[in-house]
Amino acid sequence: MQQYDVVVMGGGISGSMAAIAASKTGAKTLIVESHGFLGGTLTANGVGPMMTFHAGDKLAIQGFTNELIERLKRIGKSPGHIFDTVGFTYSVTPFDAEAMKHELELMVTEAGGEILYHTMLAGVETENGRITGIKVCNKSGLSDIHASVFIDATGDGDLSAGAGAEYTKGRESDGATQPMTLKMKMYNVDIPKVKEYIHGHPEDFPLYNGDTSIIEKAPRLSVGGFDSLFKKAKERGEISIPRENILFFETNNPGEVILNTTRIIGHDATDALSLSRAEMEGRKQCRELELFVRKYIPGFEHAVVESTGPNIGVRGSRQIKGVYTLTADDILQQRTFDDTIAHSGYPIDIHSPDGEGTKHQKLEWGGMYSIPYSCMITSSVKNLIVIGRCISATFEAQAAMRTTPTTGAIGHGGGVAAALAALEGKNVQEVDIKKVQTILKEQGAYLEV
Repeated sequence: MQQYDVVVMGGGISGSMAAIAASKTGAKTLIVESHGFLGGTLTANGVGPMMTFHAGDKLAIQGFTNELIERLKRIGKSPGHIFDTVGFTYSVTPFDAEAMKHELELMVTEAGGEILYHTMLAGVETENGRITGIKVCNKSGLSDIHASVFIDATGDGDLSAGAGAEYTKGRESDGATQPMTLKMKMYNVDIPKVKEYIHGHPEDFPLYNGDTSIIEKAPRLSVGGFDSLFKKAKERGEISIPRENILFFETNNPGEVILNTTRIIGHDATDALSLSRAEMEGRKQCRELELFVRKYIPGFEHAVVESTGPNIGVRGSRQIKGVYTLTADDILQQRTFDDTIAHSGYPIDIHSPDGEGTKHQKLEWGGMYSIPYSCMITSSVKNLIVIGRCISATFEAQAAMRTTPTTGAIGHGGGVAAALAALEGKNVQEVDIKKVQTILKEQGAYLEV
């Protein structure tokens, strides 16, 4: 039997930050991950860049999440936070995914945390409103792990659901979730040639309102458009992807881009068969996309597919029903909370569950909203903290707080709270939030309360 103060189930960006924070706060911490590396969507799903750490000019997300970027910058594996040349938000943060895997490992182990790879959740044991242990499956077979406090960083709320916590799924009206996306990474893209096309066809990039000079404002290109080319390819039957344009982002490595363009609708990330079918549909769409960009977009003639995925990207599935549920109104009104543990400036960004179309609701320039701790705990499970994109939030609110810098900040807060609960022998609902906030500030987090 393995016993810890804190066990983090899931090694994505949120889980990694939680493990670092819990370890730094003095808890004996284990992070359990199904892959052989940390980073989640950023390293296992091909997601990039991170967006956004900012609210206007203010760096709204700091702490360990920003420390990761600073470490990558020092070794030449990220240009840091750069201007968003898509024109959608304040900044984007490209990175090298392989370097990120290593830096996250270093950050967890340097903090004193332990990592268990290639391990999946196989069962949850509960008694009197507490998780008494989890059963995991890996190369060693089935085994039990025990802890004082458990953190659900699975993204889909797997641990919480297994513990009997209530949850919703998808859009309140019909349960439909935002589409999944299988990312495709290509290299050998002639970026100057791509830019030449953009400058020559401003009408194909409506976000720029005719002024394409925006694409020269950053050392890496991010762009959404090519509308007429995409539309004509759809009319010819060359593209079946139910969206309206091409969206791609140059990584830390010049000439290497991530295409965020596939759109897989009508599937459930918590259903194994549905998820499998979504992966297959994603690869079909990626193949269409590869042929399209090589044939029609100047600069992609000699581009080579480096990877798809490897795993499909999931925007939303389960949302845990917490003590408090974050709403779109909370975000748009920039409501403040006594138990705030993180801030974000990323807008409401809903990819339609029905197909084409993306709905945005933005705050005024520089606007910033808060994430309360009460969204991360339930009233039914005494030693469970939920972090990442599956915290308690409405469909619209989740569409804002789901991005990686924000979930990293949420994980940082959850890790500190879990450590305090474990070390002080308290239920997670009884943690002194002022003490959590004080430690977060000491650990470099930006916290305005």
